[in-house]
Amino acid sequence: MAINLELQVSLKDNSIGFIGAGNMANSLIRGLLAKGVSPDRLIAADIDTTKLETLASDCGVRTASAQDIAATADVLILAVKPQVMEQACRPLCASLQSRQSLVVSIAAGITIAHLQDWLGRHVALVRCMPNTPALVGKGATGLYANKKVSSEQKALAEEILGAVGLALWLDSEAAIDAVTALSGSGPAYFFLFMEAMQETAVNMGLDEETARKLTYQTATGAAALAASSDLSTAELRRQVTSPGGTTEQALNQFEQGGLRNLVQKALLAAQRRSRELSE
Repeated sequence: MAINLELQVSLKDNSIGFIGAGNMANSLIRGLLAKGVSPDRLIAADIDTTKLETLASDCGVRTASAQDIAATADVLILAVKPQVMEQACRPLCASLQSRQSLVVSIAAGITIAHLQDWLGRHVALVRCMPNTPALVGKGATGLYANKKVSSEQKALAEEILGAVGLALWLDSEAAIDAVTALSGSGPAYFFLFMEAMQETAVNMGLDEETARKLTYQTATGAAALAASSDLSTAELRRQVTSPGGTTEQALNQFEQGGLRNLVQKALLAAQRRSRELSE
């Protein structure tokens, strides 16, 4: 309990700047506010002034130029699209030279090496891969830090990303490609499966609203049960599957159709593409 309290005090005492005010920055800001961080400690910059004004109006955060944020914030969150990351980073290099700021990147495919080239070799950097359920406080994020990041800064980064869900440290930067394939892209896999379930349920005679609600609740319930249970998902599956019953018949179709192999191929393809983008 004392450790968590210490982390929260550290979080509240640091100023956190956001370069980019899109969906992920919005979710992080709202998560931090929900944890008790004062809006006075949060600063944002974005080339889209309308988006920035909306964020400031809704959340009460301060706004400033990216250079001013880099020169004053204790933590700098890089939340711009990967294709404009270099353009966003290079002007910040001079401001970061004389500071011990923590820089956190949430851009897919942008490596620590890239960031060091654009911001400077001395900068404390954390690269992470969150996912879209962070928008509703149910995110899953993998984090990796370079050697310049102190233990206190690692705790701070974990607390920030933990404001919108689960945040786990990775042993290597290469593991981010696996995280991208599993949880970064993962929500889309479940959406596709849910979409197929709803379509089939409608074809079987249910109305669309009923099919949608039952599908969402079934997915939510299954995930909650798995997360709260000490049993493996394999054992939970076996408990639902009565010999000769309806579940067994459905699962037999999945197995005969090669579902496991298809999932493996899909995740490996996503991991391979993540590596290609990083190069």
